[in-house]
Amino acid sequence: MYLNQTSLEAPQNMLGILQNNPLLLLFLVAGIGYPLGRIKIGGVRLGVAAVLFVGLAFGALDPSLKLPDIVFEFGLALFVYCVGLSSGPGFFRSFRGRGVGHNLLAVAAILLAALLLLVPHYLLGLHPGETAGLYSGVLTSTPAMAASVEYLTRTGATAYATGPVVGYSIAYPVSVIGMILAIYLAQRVFRIDYRAEARSLKDMPGVSEEITCWTLRVERPEVVGHTVNEVVAVHRLKVVFGRIRRGEHAEVANWGSRLEHGDLLTAVGTVEELERAARAIGAVSEVEADLDRSEVDMRQVFVSNPELAGRTLRELELTHRFGVVVSRVWRGDLELLPHADMALELGDRVRVLARRERMDEVARYFGDSFKAVSEIDVTALALGMVLGIGLGMLPIPLPGGITVKLGLAGGPLIVGLVLSALQRTGPLVWVLPYSANLLLRQVALTIFLAAVGTRSGYEFVRVLAQPRGWAMLGASAVITMLCAWMMLYVGYRWMKIPMGLLTGMVAGMQTQSATLGFALDEAENELPNVGYVTVYPLSMVVKIVLAPLLLALLM
Repeated sequence: MYLNQTSLEAPQNMLGILQNNPLLLLFLVAGIGYPLGRIKIGGVRLGVAAVLFVGLAFGALDPSLKLPDIVFEFGLALFVYCVGLSSGPGFFRSFRGRGVGHNLLAVAAILLAALLLLVPHYLLGLHPGETAGLYSGVLTSTPAMAASVEYLTRTGATAYATGPVVGYSIAYPVSVIGMILAIYLAQRVFRIDYRAEARSLKDMPGVSEEITCWTLRVERPEVVGHTVNEVVAVHRLKVVFGRIRRGEHAEVANWGSRLEHGDLLTAVGTVEELERAARAIGAVSEVEADLDRSEVDMRQVFVSNPELAGRTLRELELTHRFGVVVSRVWRGDLELLPHADMALELGDRVRVLARRERMDEVARYFGDSFKAVSEIDVTALALGMVLGIGLGMLPIPLPGGITVKLGLAGGPLIVGLVLSALQRTGPLVWVLPYSANLLLRQVALTIFLAAVGTRSGYEFVRVLAQPRGWAMLGASAVITMLCAWMMLYVGYRWMKIPMGLLTGMVAGMQTQSATLGFALDEAENELPNVGYVTVYPLSMVVKIVLAPLLLALLM
């Protein structure tokens, strides 16, 4: 049997094509990995994280088969910046509650990883550079690895300078897999129902509220003659009153509307709050007053007017200006009950109630343009990225003569968090429309995972060809699982942290976008993003600081 020369050359030709065409390699890895991530195996799917593993497979074929640094850097910086923009308010709000405890839990997991790594260091006879590399890889922290290399170079320990890179390349892939596996097992062991969990979290950002509309009849004498504002304040009702029907006429309910016996009042809220409102006002009516749109109309409109972005409903004074009530807000797939301090974002859909003759005027005020909410302010996006990348480049001096940098992951994230909290600065609207933010996050994460996979694949296989490499791999897997399980068990059982939030915290502790992508796919809500950004900044800084300290201890 003779092989055709052309058939032998075909694989080499294909490798050459991919080496010379990084754009082709990028889309090939993404195109194969993304659909693979949708396949369920044993009840679990990898989601966008599958792109990482396809990238590892391609990178293992040849050392030159990897995407350029700029692809890796672009994907990482854009992804974390968009995550910061989408989660800023929730991040800062967390420090007014249990955020301090959440960050302490993440720091405890990082310290545990550093202590556990002392075991393979002495048992396997690793040199300090390799141990520091395993530490960086277990926690998937490229800045920590860079800080380790910098420390070894600066102290003259050049013989160990390659160790951090080798250890990192071994531990990184298995650590990503280990964290994802730990989250999957925790879901099964604790029998997590993310939808039921989300329903129980009324005030948590990132969770859709199951709200409905009831018609209530005013019957209780103690509320007759009082205004809507007075009734809401006395009974602390968390509902939105839409319209008042009195006899044959209907009006938009405002804070100053006085209630009379027999009034039909439409109310929007959760079932629990509507039941409280019914007991306070009178009873539930069988008449559905919201169906009568002859005088008071309702319409869903898009928030596309940039002048409204970042402004609260209280600031807009809609009832005073237009006689308008906003009864519901949709942000992506989230349905939210509006309140006075809710800031509107570009791309929000709001349900407004107004007199029929003023409805067109109200729609124009909000913008109500689908095309407009599909566009982004490139100037604001570019300026935000410039600020983030610039912050990441600034050297930060630490005790002992150590200098660290936040890098492309830390700088853009922190700037995104701050700008998201600011919402706008003069004419510049920092936040992106929800749909645009989601699209950019998805594309950037896919690019980042494809790049990091191809960059690590060959070195990963080379080291694993040695028995010592397998021992280092096994140690990394065990330490990853122990740290993840410590955090998941203590957080869920002892600290009573919702699993959706906790999985994002695990990803944030690891500062790992792939783990976050898996957590988001599993939860099917934005809670993991909130957990991620809550602990990410502090976790990243702690890991960067600990890397050279660990080296100093071992040398």
